[in-house]
Amino acid sequence: MGFNCGIVGLPNVGKSTIFNAMTAAGAEASNYPFCTINPNIGMVPLRDDRLSKLAVFVKPERVLPTAVEFVDIAGIVKGASKGEGLGNQFLGNIRSVDMIAHVVRCFEDEQVVHVAGKMDPGGDIEVINTELILTDLDTLERRLERSAKLAKTDKSIAEVMPVYMELKKAFEEGRPARSVLNKETALLVKDLNFLTAKPVIYVANVDENDLSGASAAASSVRKLAEAEGAGFVTICGKIESEIAELSEEERAEFLSGLGLKESGLDRLAAAAYRLLGLITFFTAGKKEVRAWTVAAESKAPQAAGVIHSDFERGFIRAEVIAYEDFIKYGSEAACKDKGVLRVEGKDYVVQDGDVMHFRFNV
Repeated sequence: MGFNCGIVGLPNVGKSTIFNAMTAAGAEASNYPFCTINPNIGMVPLRDDRLSKLAVFVKPERVLPTAVEFVDIAGIVKGASKGEGLGNQFLGNIRSVDMIAHVVRCFEDEQVVHVAGKMDPGGDIEVINTELILTDLDTLERRLERSAKLAKTDKSIAEVMPVYMELKKAFEEGRPARSVLNKETALLVKDLNFLTAKPVIYVANVDENDLSGASAAASSVRKLAEAEGAGFVTICGKIESEIAELSEEERAEFLSGLGLKESGLDRLAAAAYRLLGLITFFTAGKKEVRAWTVAAESKAPQAAGVIHSDFERGFIRAEVIAYEDFIKYGSEAACKDKGVLRVEGKDYVVQDGDVMHFRFNV
């Protein structure tokens, strides 16, 4: 499995420019609000040096990275929760994503109009967060109308009512669902699919002279992210657009010249992995070397199921080699000779970088 990430923000903050650079999908990017009407979707391979190093030893027919699906969603404006701008259409699109990349404008450009007339990262963030909270409050109030009477006779509803009331208080105070919910209570209200329960990465879209995000604008976004426990990355949409046009060799040289080791996409992917609690395992054979994404703490059968449901259903065992051992000894056969190939059962917890081969029977 990969994961999907909704790119949101006010109109004209650079969402579609960043999306174009990441996916080379040709999403329209123009200097007027609501240029993006329908969500643009693009699959982006995630770079992982470990994958290419494994391929050097295995020499497969093909190399397949895991991927992230980016969904570029229309810009939101004040009043969206009540239908302003693209309103509920925007909010409907965001419900299906695993996490949110909230793009915040941290650059000055007289040629690109700002919907509020000036650059104000804090104010921009507040507009979108408020609209998401108001939407969640509306969802919750509709549920409460149906649940209040039922709670008198339905024990399961009565048990969840305190969670509903705690959320209502948070929403009315301008706090998101993720500030209230824990692992257990999140499961109780999962069916409501609250927008503000989703993990968030704030993406400061900076100019070419502020790649480190040292400006006052980018720093303010970083501080807000830290206070919320959210992710944070800086990206320069203009530079990412240039990188997207380069070959692999030119890309590495270009990044080096800027003093960067990774592109904005690489940093965003890494931040998303951390925030969502994901890890990567590999399969390696002559046909293909491939990266797979799985939730941290997943057990071997669950990892097998990411490849195919039959693998999980008929799981027998997993043959596991740590990535470092595979690179050290250079092949599965050599790792077996050295005694570092392990046979693990259904209770084995997959580790990031594991090179795995599954045995199953259905």
